[in-house]
Parts: sequence; C-alpha cells; structure tokens
Amino acid sequence: MSDIAEIPVDEQERPLPPPPRPVKSALTDGPILRTLLGLAWPNVVALSAGTCVVIAETSYIGRLGVEALAAMALVFPTVILTMTMSGGAMGGAVASAIARALGAGDRERAGTLAAHALLIGISFGLVFMLGMLIFGPRVLEMLGGRGDVLTHAIAYTQVFFGGAVLPWLLNTMAGVLRGTGNMKLPSLLILNSAVWQIVLGGTLGLGLGPMPQLGMRGVAAGALIAYSMNIGVMGWYLFSGRARVVPKLRGLRIQWVMFFDILKVGAIACFSPLQSVLTISIFTHMLAKFGTAILAGYGIGARLEFLLTSIAFSFGIASVPMIGMAVGAGRIARARSIAWIAGASAFVAVGAPACLVATFPDLWVNIFTDSAMVRAASHQYLSTVAPFYAFIGLASTMYFSSQGAAKVIGPVLAQTARLIYIAALGWWLSTHDATAQSFFWLAASSMVVLGLLSCSSVVLTRWGPRESRGAIRPALSAAAD
Repeated sequence: MSDIAEIPVDEQERPLPPPPRPVKSALTDGPILRTLLGLAWPNVVALSAGTCVVIAETSYIGRLGVEALAAMALVFPTVILTMTMSGGAMGGAVASAIARALGAGDRERAGTLAAHALLIGISFGLVFMLGMLIFGPRVLEMLGGRGDVLTHAIAYTQVFFGGAVLPWLLNTMAGVLRGTGNMKLPSLLILNSAVWQIVLGGTLGLGLGPMPQLGMRGVAAGALIAYSMNIGVMGWYLFSGRARVVPKLRGLRIQWVMFFDILKVGAIACFSPLQSVLTISIFTHMLAKFGTAILAGYGIGARLEFLLTSIAFSFGIASVPMIGMAVGAGRIARARSIAWIAGASAFVAVGAPACLVATFPDLWVNIFTDSAMVRAASHQYLSTVAPFYAFIGLASTMYFSSQGAAKVIGPVLAQTARLIYIAALGWWLSTHDATAQSFFWLAASSMVVLGLLSCSSVVLTRWGPRESRGAIRPALSAAAD
C-alpha cells in the first residue's frame, strides 16, 4: 500500500505554508551603483576620521618623548591587527550572515545570529586580552623593544588589551547593523569615537587641565572610554527594536550551526589581516638594510597606502549586505554584478588619487618631512608603487564581496600567494645585491598579483548552492511502491 494513502484526507488537502518572503529594499532591488555609493560614503567619512586619530596620536605622543613615539610604533601592528580582525574580518562575516538571513526573509534567524555574534565577539576579545597580557611583553621584546621604549609599550599594552573585549564588542555590533544595510549609525559612532579618542587620549596622556599625566596608559585609556561610550549607544539602538534585527538573548539556546554560519567566513577571513601584517613586516625588514632614509621614504608611502585602503574598505564593506541579501534570496547574478561594480569603483577611487600623488609626490611627501634624502626616497617609492595601489583596492573589494557570499577562502589564498611571492623574490633579490628600486618594483608587482588572483578566485568560485540530485530518486521509488 502506498504511504500516501495512509495520510488523512484533510492533511493531504491542507496547503503548505508559503516560504518566507525575501526582504524588499534598495539593497535587493535598487540600482547597484547608486545604492553602493549611498552605503559607501558614510564609511569614507568615518574612516577618514580614523586617519585623523592616527595623526593626532602621533602628535601628542611625540610630546611624551622619542621613547613614547617609538613605543607606539612598536605596538601599532598589534593594535591594527585587533581592529582589522574584529572590524573587517569577523565584523564582515557577521554582516554577511545577517544579510543572507534577511535576504532569505528569515528575521528570526537573523536575530539568533546576532546573539551568537555577540558571544563570538566577547570570546575573541577575551582571547586577545589574555594572550597579550600574558605574552605581550615577550612579543614586544621580540619585535625589538628595549629599555624605556619597551616600558612605554608594555604600559600601553596592559591598558588597551586589558579592555580588548570592548573593540571586539563594538565592531561586532557594527557588523550586525551593517548586515541590515545600516551604514550611517556605525559610521557616525566611529566619527564620534575618533573625536573622543583624540580629546580623552590627549587629556589623559599629557595631563591637561586638572588631570594627572598618565602617559601611554592614559592614551590607551582614552581609546577604551571612547569605545565604551559607543557600545552604550549602539547597544541601546540594537535592543530597543529600532534596528531591523534585535539580538535574541532572552531564552537563548546555543546553536552550533549559528556559530558555524559566522565562523566559516570569519575564522578564515582573519588570516587575511594576519598575512597582510606579516607581509609588511617581512618587506620592512628587507628594506632596513638600505638605511634610515629608504626606510623612512617607504614609511611615508605606506601611510598613503593605509589611507587609500580605507577608501577600498568603504566600498568593500558596503558590498557585503548587498551581496549577502542577493545570495540569501538566490539572486546570484545580481550578487556577482555587485561584486564587479564595487571592484571597479574601488579601483578608480583608489587609483585616481594614487596616480596623482605618483605624478606630483610633493603633495604628500611635504606633509611629513623636509629632509632631502627622505624626500628623494619617497619620490622614488611613490613614482614606482603608487600607480599600482588601485590593485590593492580591487583585492580589498573582492575580499569583502566574497565575505558577503560566504566564500572567502579564495581571496585569503590570494593573500597567501602574495606573502610567498614577496618572501621568495625578496630573498632572491637580497642574495643578488639588488637595489632599493628593485624592491620597490617587487612591492608594485605583488599588488598586481594580489589583485588579479583575488579577481580570479571570485570568477572560479561557485556562489550559488550546489544542485541536489539524490533527493528526487527515493521520492519517485516511494510513489511507485
């Protein structure tokens, strides 16, 4: 007897519940370029403010002495690694998971994902806190810290990483909001954080007004206080119901599938900033043998790269919710179109000012130095490498676009290939007494390699679900019984 015959008639005739309706919005149905630009510009403003923080901190830390300035340079890579991992890598993964759930019309899942994302952010913050408090002094010593420089660096590390949960929690909340397509509030709060970080860091570090001079501890404390203020505002906005997604904390049951949905992107994506910092460290070490002027000239060029990468980040992070919602709704062709339009936009937005500086390097170099030797080295580096910064912008958007599609391993492997390329050819150049100009060409060509490989990974990676073939045959055989 057929199994179907055993089902009551009223249940046979009862219609199946309709599938969740995808969210209709500009992110899923609007013009791609206009929507992308609308999402990107708040990030450009906010990240430009972040650049102002770096400049301001350099200014008032310099008043604490040369040792404090050197200490800040020593801890800067670990701080940047914390912020890029929490904001770009894991924050992008959170935004991707939220956007894919909303694109499929499943707000309940999006709220559950948001709650699990907060647990991930807190957990990673605790790992960074314990890791740097226990091993931080040894790491700073391995990086070359000695004497008063090491003392200042440890003082900053103890305070900043003692509150490492705060930047992780802040960037996780920002990732939840960005996944809903809300770029303005996170950007506004980043701008607010930048202002307070400058004011509080300078006041506590230098001891302005009635405050005692806390030195590097005060600078770090200023950053943490600014983060705490913004966590309060963002938390209120999320849990008040004003956002499209409310984290489901009450009665939360841990679901490992939710952790996996975020970590399958975020855990892999974290290798990208890690490899980027390692690549820069290796290249800097190779250039050190050419003397202070060459190293300083490269540093000036690297500051420009850091600034322009922020523009690429703005386009990339804007593409995450657009692509995530398109993939969640099964609109793979639109998702790929968003990726290519975002990549082309970042290529132009980064490449145009970079080529301008390559042609007229004094526009940038004069801000930092009046040394003839350093200026000559900066001119040499920028004229060679700056025209290729556009490929860094292209690679960055491919990385974030792949996050939106939850297929990030390709761009991460592209970063691995660049690391190997720099290390292998750099070693070969070092053994053949190559000039600094040869190393500059190495840096330029590595950017092209990274950009092209990142694009290739997007072309070659399937973004849509794989077709299921085995599920049909059993149903047919059951009907035939």
